[in-house]
Amino acid sequence: MKYLEDVLISPVISEKSYDRISDSNAYTFFVHSDANKPEIKRAAQELFDVEVLSVNTMYRKGKKKRFGYILGQQSTRKIAIITLQEGDTIEALGYRLWDKRKLDQ
Repeated sequence: MKYLEDVLISPVISEKSYDRISDSNAYTFFVHSDANKPEIKRAAQELFDVEVLSVNTMYRKGKKKRFGYILGQQSTRKIAIITLQEGDTIEALGYRLWDKRKLDQ
């Protein structure tokens, strides 16, 4: 990836992802489909200034949707579960990642 901001797209907001945060200090993000684990780890460490212990990735297959008589399908997305060192947190989870620089100023 050319830019670190292109690797992590957005956090996954769900009950399961919030349970992972409280139970194992693991954050879930949608990531670029071409990003690999070392790129995801480097992006998280440099964007959020945290120590990453592990990165697990998976693909979530798009669901088939029906729009009247037209059949469609949502796009398949890549998800990364990033486990942080004990004591590290990502504070700007509710904001879009590319707005983080505006928060720091």
